[in-house]
Amino acid sequence: MAIWDRKSSISASEQQHGVQDMEKAPYQLEQYGSPESPKVGGLSESEDPNHSLHRGLQARQVSMIAIGGAIGTGLIIGTGSALANTGPASILISYSLVGMLVYVVMAALGEMATWLPAAGGFAVYADRWVDPALGFALGYTYWFKYIITTPNQLTAAALVIQYWLPREQVNPGVWITVFLVVIIVINVLGIKYFGELEFWLSSIKVLVIIGLIILSLVIALGGADGDRRGFRYWNNPGSFNEYVGTGATGRFTAVWQSMVTAVFAYLGTELVGVTVGEAQNPRKNIPRAIKLTFWRIAIFYIVSVILLGMCVPYDSEELVFATKSSTSAAASPFVAAIKLAGIDVLPGFLNGCILIFVFSAANSDLYIASRTLHGLALKKHAPEFIAITNKSGVPYYALGISAAICCLAYMNVSSASTTVFGYFVNLVSIFGLLTWISILVSHIYFVKARRAQGVHDKSQELRYKSPFGLWGSYVALAFCCLIAITKNFTVFVPNPETYGSFDYKNFITGYLGIPLYLIMIAGYKRIKKTHQVKPHEADLYTGKDVIDRDEQEWVEKEAAEKPAGKNGSWLYRHSLGYIF
Repeated sequence: MAIWDRKSSISASEQQHGVQDMEKAPYQLEQYGSPESPKVGGLSESEDPNHSLHRGLQARQVSMIAIGGAIGTGLIIGTGSALANTGPASILISYSLVGMLVYVVMAALGEMATWLPAAGGFAVYADRWVDPALGFALGYTYWFKYIITTPNQLTAAALVIQYWLPREQVNPGVWITVFLVVIIVINVLGIKYFGELEFWLSSIKVLVIIGLIILSLVIALGGADGDRRGFRYWNNPGSFNEYVGTGATGRFTAVWQSMVTAVFAYLGTELVGVTVGEAQNPRKNIPRAIKLTFWRIAIFYIVSVILLGMCVPYDSEELVFATKSSTSAAASPFVAAIKLAGIDVLPGFLNGCILIFVFSAANSDLYIASRTLHGLALKKHAPEFIAITNKSGVPYYALGISAAICCLAYMNVSSASTTVFGYFVNLVSIFGLLTWISILVSHIYFVKARRAQGVHDKSQELRYKSPFGLWGSYVALAFCCLIAITKNFTVFVPNPETYGSFDYKNFITGYLGIPLYLIMIAGYKRIKKTHQVKPHEADLYTGKDVIDRDEQEWVEKEAAEKPAGKNGSWLYRHSLGYIF
């Protein structure tokens, strides 16, 4: 099933809604597919087989990949430093507020993705409904985030293995090479194998987190050593560890500092927006995955930080040791809780689980990086050859370029360069915040455009609508901007480690993303002479009629398979399917 050039075919919906000037369409529509032709392309498979992705992600895989994107080392390890620096009340407040922020972003993304499930990720929406310059900047910002995150995850994997084999015995470069080769092979095999592997890895991650939550509850209630802790540590040493200043000021800065940690922990939740180009029946499966985001946040994050605050005092020596350790089981606050409870068996097992977390993150990060670069090439924001795919729908040029940049991980083979690479990691959170900001801006423009063109909030054309509406996105946008501007406020505070001087290195790496983002927008606008899209001129309908027909075909296909028992994995439906 093809989507024709916009000049040669005008759908009935376009005629009805008065799409007037075909020359204004800046590009052919990104790629889509159907049950019969699971390709994604501005042209049909027979016409353009070399630039097409495959719709190979099933409902259960999309749901579990969305969960896996929300669970990473930021939760199982990063919460330890936040607890030690700011106290249990601070992390509860910050993780709750940022969790709500993330849900607003995901709901906004879900509304756009179900209207038009486009290959190339959410940069497509910024490109069509806001300004092509914003789409350009968002696409590259998101790609930068993942080509930095992927080598960082590879380094973390090598550090996790050092829990068993110190770097004196085996050079970390060996493990970086092994993991890099494995994730490249998995991505080369295609979306079918990638989706199935990530489904089971995400399932393991979910089970591990649930197990840790149950274990923490048992420890808090005295089931491990007979000591019923309850909320004792909220009174002594206290619920807040004053961060900068004393009294109310110290408590506020503690909450705000842990807010930055929470943002880093939640980054990746939005990656489900990149899978829409390869998801089966996306209008059904994407909303399902996004609606569950609220419960994932409530269960995995909020419950976890509450229980950690009950099990470990923020001034515990075990927690201090954990925050100074490398990325391994020794660095996890859950291990600190286990040791305080006198349980000696679990740290090694948990280290193996962390290795799975890190490997899954590296694998999915490389996938997202390659698909984002492929989407940029489709819109001619990158050299066109990068959009070429093989018969399995793998964009091998985009994958190869992204994988080559992963060699940055070898900087950590030398311990002296670890500090330098740490500055790269500081860029990740600002790139993530800029991504959320762009998604919210795109949603605001989308809502204004559909209202201007007669698609109101209660329209049957909307398969999913953000429960927070336009004003929810405005509030979330303001909050994201505030965090982005103040995320590295500690560089302005005299630090004994830098002899009271201004910490310019962390200042540069913490804020470099903002001017880079603005320069890309301004530069693209100047070179390409682009203009902000007006609500009544926004292109809402190109290709939507094809998606409508494809949606009906998916419904008929699923209805035909259901009596035969082919509607998904039997094991999943009778295990994790009951929960998710």
